[in-house]
Formats: sequence, C-alpha cells, structure tokens
Amino acid sequence: MAYSYPFSAIVGQEEMKRALILAAVDPSIGGILVFGDRGTGKSTAVRALAGLLPPIRVAGDCRYNCLPGAPEQYCPRCREQAGAGKLKTRKIPIPVVDLPLGATEDRVAGALDLEKALVSGEKAFEPGLLASAHRGFLYIDEVNLLEDHLVDLLLDVAASGVNIIEREGLSVRHPARFVLVGSGNPEEGELRPQLLDRFGLSVEVASPKDVASRVEVVKRRDAFDRDGAAFLEAWKRKDAGLRSKIARAQDALAAVDMPDSALELSSLLCLRLGVDGLRGELTLMRAARALAAFNGKRAVTPEDVRAVAVSALRHRLRRDPLDETGSGMRVERALAEVATP
Repeated sequence: MAYSYPFSAIVGQEEMKRALILAAVDPSIGGILVFGDRGTGKSTAVRALAGLLPPIRVAGDCRYNCLPGAPEQYCPRCREQAGAGKLKTRKIPIPVVDLPLGATEDRVAGALDLEKALVSGEKAFEPGLLASAHRGFLYIDEVNLLEDHLVDLLLDVAASGVNIIEREGLSVRHPARFVLVGSGNPEEGELRPQLLDRFGLSVEVASPKDVASRVEVVKRRDAFDRDGAAFLEAWKRKDAGLRSKIARAQDALAAVDMPDSALELSSLLCLRLGVDGLRGELTLMRAARALAAFNGKRAVTPEDVRAVAVSALRHRLRRDPLDETGSGMRVERALAEVATP
C-alpha cells in the first residue's frame, strides 16, 4: 500500500508549507510556484497536503468531479441524471494530478475517444488531465521547461476556469478549476511572464544549512521508508489537528474583515515596488485574509499582510539591472521603507 508522507513531519520549509496551507484555505489565491534545489521536498509537500485535506464530495461516477448541488456547473451526463432524480454522490480524495513535460495537448485537454469511435462509430469525449484535476491540484515539475503550446492552454483555462475543446466534430466544455503548483530550478530556464503572473504565490526552497536539520530530515525519511504505517500513526494526531484548523479557516474565511489600513498597506507596497496591474493587491488581500482565518482572527492586520508580502510579490517585480539583490530582499526592503514614518 502506498502512503503519503505526513505534512506535519516535513522539516523546515516554512514558507512553502504556509503557501500550500493558504492555497488550501482559499484556492482563489491562485497557483503556487516553488523554485529551488532538487531533493528539497517540493513534490512531497504537495502530496502530503492533499493527503491531509478532507475528501471532497462529487456527483456519482462523474469523470469531471462535478460539485453536487451546483447544477449550473454540471456536465451533460450529471445534468441528465439530476433531471431524472438519479444523481448520487460519493466522496473521493483531493485529486493531485501530475502534468508530464512531454504530455500532448490531447492528453492534457481531452480528445475524441478513439475506441468508441472505431468500435461503435460514436463520437465521445475522453477527458484529459484538466478534468481529473478539477477541484484539486495540478502539479507540474520543471514547470519552466513546459512547452509553449501547453503554457498557452493553461493560461486560457486558468483565466476562465473552463476547459473548451472543439475538434474532430466535438464541442465540449467543462469546469476546470484547480490549484496550479509548479516547481523547478531557476538555473534551468525562466518561466514565461504570462504564466508567471498567473501564480498567486511564489516561494523559494533550499536544502537545510545546519547539521541538526539535515540529520532530522534523513531520520524521518528513513523511518517512513522502513514502516510507513507506523510513521503515519506517530504523526496522525498532529496531522489531524492541522486538518481541523484548515477546515475551520475555510468555514470562517468569508467572515474575516479586510480593513482599509491593510488594503492601503498592500497598495503602498505595490506602488513602492512598481508592480504592474492590480493582481498583486488582490493576491495580497486573499493571502492575508486566509492567513488571518487560519490563525483564528476576525480581521486582517498589517502583520498578516507583511507575513505574506514576499511570497505574493517577489515574482511580480521588474528586473532592475542596477540592483543585484534578490527579489525577496527587495520586497523586504520595501516593507521596511513603508513602515518608516
């Protein structure tokens, strides 16, 4: 039996873990971009979070993970079953779908079901990875090496939340809303600005720099590999506590107030950093609200905005050839300047 590594057992990488939790509390924050060294637990953390979250309820045997009780989002088959009063529901684990770099557009978006076409002459649609990832996570390793035609496809779907396929006489559309998680090594290539802007949060990870942390990582991983069931049992209580905290934050999110002082701080930061558009402020607002909800607050404070500012803004900065400091340091410097009377 395959086990997912417990989220609570991940050593360090606090910024990455916080970003994943915030995206789970409020998926509208957008995707998460994780750049850093190989072997730093990027894919492990994504799968661990999915294993931590409670299962979702879907309509019957729907291949699009349709949400029960939302008829306006039903696929044709679910709509037909609902009309006949035959729509049942079931629970499934949060989907985590890997998008391989070499995947074809048909594999990602979906295409004509050739078996049905050849056997019965019926034109039927075979859903792709985007359908499988609906209401879950779509994970792309080495996202900076993704082919341009797939980048264009993801941009369209990320903007609309709907996947539209029109080919071979087929015309199909279905909801495709997911948390896009991309990871990679910046030394192997840059990400297209259009796709970079679609990620809500960007985090940087690195291998632990102290001996104690490295030893602890190795010890925990070895224990997990030797006896996964026992390791999960040892961390079950901490994961359960975190699961409950995320669920409470999801329920409380809509009631968390965003005062003007927090919004003004967000705008001041974006203006100081020269961030284009308003997506920076929107992401800051959503991330800060999710953080406040996760911490049990009723209103967002400036401290919440400051806590998520680097993750929300570091990938939105223009390059400055006269400034050799990293983008995260530039955001921190702007935070200090804004705080100065």
